[in-house]
Amino acid sequence: MTTQAQDELTPAEIAKNISKSIAKLVIYIVLYVAVSALTKYLISDALPKLGVSVGEYEVYAQILLALAFGFMIAGAVAGFFYWSTIGKYGHSTAAAIRNVVRFVGIGGMLAAIAGGVAGGAAGVALGGFIGMVIGFASQQVLGQTMAGLFLLIARPFKIGDSVIIAGEEGVVEDVTTLFTMLSKADGVKVLIPNNAIIGGKILLKPREQ
Repeated sequence: MTTQAQDELTPAEIAKNISKSIAKLVIYIVLYVAVSALTKYLISDALPKLGVSVGEYEVYAQILLALAFGFMIAGAVAGFFYWSTIGKYGHSTAAAIRNVVRFVGIGGMLAAIAGGVAGGAAGVALGGFIGMVIGFASQQVLGQTMAGLFLLIARPFKIGDSVIIAGEEGVVEDVTTLFTMLSKADGVKVLIPNNAIIGGKILLKPREQ
């Protein structure tokens, strides 16, 4: 679906997609619980009765299930936020929110899995450490994403405005999650990180009549 088509969605279509996202989320959670329980039963009870002992591999099977369903659940939650905001803020802002929610959800999932594997106090420490590593590694990207989300919601300027931001002068061509694109008078395209715009001076030049 193109951006134009998304912008033309009716409230009924948006509500339908929200319902689909919620249904997917519920289905994925129920499936994960069921498949996880079935896997535990097969490895711990059914297979040993047949003389097959694979108990030491149960933790790896559960990790794979958690990763697979975790990505799907994070995607469903992100989809819910997307369809819940697209009607009010439009595709660009809704997509930015969806990306942030998915990113945070996957990071939390990985930290939780790491903590669960270690177990106990060691699990809490390991989960916290993994979370810190993910946080530091993604600090700049997440900062730019949040700055882009703020710009998309606050809209201090819009596409087509002639501006001076971060020392660059040009016409705003696009505002994405990470960058704002300006087109300068000589035709050069400039990508400005959104976190360089937040907190800085923004000059809006009057439109030519």
